[in-house]
Amino acid sequence: MLDMLTRWYQRRFSDPHAVSLVAILLGGFLTIYFFGNLIAPLLVAIVLAYLLEWPVSQLTRLGLPRTPAVTLVLLVFAGLMVMAVFGLMPTIWHQVANLVAELPNMFNGLQEYVSSLPERYPDFVQPHQISSVMMTFRDKVMGMGESVLKGSLSSLVSLATIAVYLILVPLLVFFLLKDKDEMMAMLKGFLPRNRRLASEVGAEMNEQISNYIRGKVTEIFIVGIASYVTFEVMGLRYAVLLGVLVGFSVLIPYIGAAAVTLPVAMVGLFQWGISPDFWWLLVAYGIIQALDGNVLVPVLFSEAVNLHPVAIIVSVLVFGGLWGFWGVFFAIPLATLVKAVWHALSSAEFSEEPASSE
Repeated sequence: MLDMLTRWYQRRFSDPHAVSLVAILLGGFLTIYFFGNLIAPLLVAIVLAYLLEWPVSQLTRLGLPRTPAVTLVLLVFAGLMVMAVFGLMPTIWHQVANLVAELPNMFNGLQEYVSSLPERYPDFVQPHQISSVMMTFRDKVMGMGESVLKGSLSSLVSLATIAVYLILVPLLVFFLLKDKDEMMAMLKGFLPRNRRLASEVGAEMNEQISNYIRGKVTEIFIVGIASYVTFEVMGLRYAVLLGVLVGFSVLIPYIGAAAVTLPVAMVGLFQWGISPDFWWLLVAYGIIQALDGNVLVPVLFSEAVNLHPVAIIVSVLVFGGLWGFWGVFFAIPLATLVKAVWHALSSAEFSEEPASSE
């Protein structure tokens, strides 16, 4: 067994470039794992810098110097964000307040409907089963209420954190975009010299992450707007809130779409009951999800289509458990990174076989 492991290690890591690649990846993993909370503003700034690099590069190609181009793009982006926040947040907050106020009525209606099931289906449902389920559900709702209360008490800390982000993140984004070449040259000075494989994987992942972030933002807007328009046309209550939830659900592949189905179905059920309108809502929502998964995602994320759905779900669970939100957000690029590193190490091994056989 030891000889087999020794041969495997020598075959995989006899190339110093492969050793450098693994060392760089291990260093990045440990840094984010142990210091992720400390460098969270930097991570947010890097994501925004990737998002805004494309318009900045387009302006520089038109002849505008990089610093004015970065300033212009940041001002436009900040203006759009302010308009979106002040345009959507009052409506979303109002709908959230109304939904919370109606939750007791929804719970009572659900309890009455469930309590009638033993009379309708006496052979399948027993009264004691209904009582146990409703008590468990009530305990869960009470626990959610306590969590909301605790979150409200800690809102002052959250507001302070947001204030820090509003100051630090724009500054970091500005300098990341303005001095990108200088920072990349400085970063390369800290890396090992034998980094051919790391450079190949890095160049591929740089393009992948850039396309992924732009594509994910585009997907959020398209799915969110399409869902809002559909819900509004059908007369569904809380259309803005549900549209925003459906839009942001695409951040978590597969799992997000399944999770947000519950509030959409619950609101439709309590508004219309078991009626044709309710079933049409589910059909329309299913069509949106089908178009997103089978048309929009293949167009925006051509490389992600090459990943098996099981690999994507496993990457969401693993990286989400390790790094929380960032692990979930970058689950697909991280899965692609694992695939690229595996191919790079395999190609390094195969390239050495002829030389070792001579």
